[in-house]
Amino acid sequence: MKIHCIGIGGIGVSALARYYVAQGHQVSGSDLAASEITDALAKEGVKILIGNSAENISKDVEAVVYSPAVQKTNPELKQAKKYKIPTKSYPQALGELTKSHYTIAIAGSHGKSTTTALVALILVKAGIDPTVIVGTKLKEFGDSNFRQGKSKYLVIEACEYDGSFLEYDPKIIVVTNVDKEHLDYFKTFDNVKKTFKNFVKKLPKDGALVFNADDVHSKILPAGRQARGYSLKDAEAQEIKNILQIPGEHNVSNALAALQVARVLNVPDEVTFKALGEYQGSWRRFEIVKTKPYTVISDYGHHPNEVAATLKSAREKFPGKKIWLIFQPHQYQRTHYLFDDFVTVFRMAPIDEIIITDIYDVAGREEKNISQGTSSQKLVEAIKSNHIVYKPVEESEKYVHEHIREGEILIIMGAGNIYKLAEKF
Repeated sequence: MKIHCIGIGGIGVSALARYYVAQGHQVSGSDLAASEITDALAKEGVKILIGNSAENISKDVEAVVYSPAVQKTNPELKQAKKYKIPTKSYPQALGELTKSHYTIAIAGSHGKSTTTALVALILVKAGIDPTVIVGTKLKEFGDSNFRQGKSKYLVIEACEYDGSFLEYDPKIIVVTNVDKEHLDYFKTFDNVKKTFKNFVKKLPKDGALVFNADDVHSKILPAGRQARGYSLKDAEAQEIKNILQIPGEHNVSNALAALQVARVLNVPDEVTFKALGEYQGSWRRFEIVKTKPYTVISDYGHHPNEVAATLKSAREKFPGKKIWLIFQPHQYQRTHYLFDDFVTVFRMAPIDEIIITDIYDVAGREEKNISQGTSSQKLVEAIKSNHIVYKPVEESEKYVHEHIREGEILIIMGAGNIYKLAEKF
C-alpha cells in the first residue's frame, strides 16, 4: 500500500510512519523543514519531501495520514480530497491500530513519554514483545520512537490535545496527572477534566485504570472499572528511588505507574524492578548530553509544573553546583494562559542564572488576538528577579559560552527548537 504522511517530522506521525514501513508499505512524507527525525526516516526508506505542495500527492497514493497541526487549507490535504484518497488524522489512524491490539494507553498532562517508555521496557524484559509508539526517542529502541513487536500488545502515548485520545480503544489506561494544559484548545480546566473522564469511560468492563492517587484531579476518575492507584507514599517508592537512574520524585511516580501496569499484566515484580533500574532515560527528558568541562542537560519541559519539577530535580542531583538555565517558552497562547504560573515558578526556582529566550511560535496553533502582547520580555519584567534575564537565542549562547565555568551545570529547556542549542555546547 502507498501511504503519504503530512507533518512526518512530528514525533507521533513519524512513529506511525515507521509502523507502516515495518508492515511493508511504501511510505512518503512531507514537512515544512528538515530535522533529525526526517533525516533518520529517509535512511529507513521513507521518501521525504520538504515543503507542502499539491504535487507531493500523486493519484496512486492509497491513503494519507496527517498531523493534527495540519490545517484544512493544506495543499496536500486538498489534493488528496480532490483525488478522493482516504485521509485520516494521526489520532484516527492510531485509533485503528488500538482496535486490533490489546492497547495500553498512557495519558496525563505530564510524564506520558517517560511512563510509556518504562511500561514498554518492562514488557520487553518480560518477554511480552509489545509494539510501541512513544513521543520520544529511546536508546533501547535504537534512538527510535517506535518498536515493532510480534504480540497482540500495543503500548501508546495518548495525548489529550484536540481530544485526540478519544479516538483510541484501550484495555488499560494510565492517568499520570490532570493539569491546566493545552488551554488554547480546552479554554478551561473544567473542559480538560471532562475530557479525561470521557476517555476513562472508554474502558471496557474488563479494562483497568491505573491512576495517580497523589493528584487530586486523577483520583476522581475511577468509575465502575478495575482501578489501581499509586502514590509516592507506597512502600515500593523508596526502592524505586534507589534504583532509578533518572532523577526526581515525578519520575519515581512515573515508575510506580509502570509497576501497576505490570501487575495488571501479571509481570513479576523482580522483572519490573530490573527493567526500571536499567532505564537510561529518553531524548530531551533530563538528557545529559555532555559532562565536561561542564554538564549540559537537554529537557523538553514547557509547562510551569514540568519546569518546576525538572529544576527541583536538578538542584537535588547537583547540590552546591552553579546551575544555569536557558528556557524557551513554547507557544504564545500557553504563555498567555499560564503567565502567572510561570512567574511564580521562576521566582521560586532553585537555579542560579536563568535566561528566557523568545517564545517558540507553533504553526497552526496560535490565535494572535488571544495572546497579543504576550512576550518573553514581559514575562521577565513580571518576575522581577536580578538573576533572570531575557536574551534572544544567539545572545544566550554567546553569553553562557563566555561566562560558564568548569564543573557548572547548564539546562537547555523547551519543547520547540531550543534543543538544537545543546548541540552548540
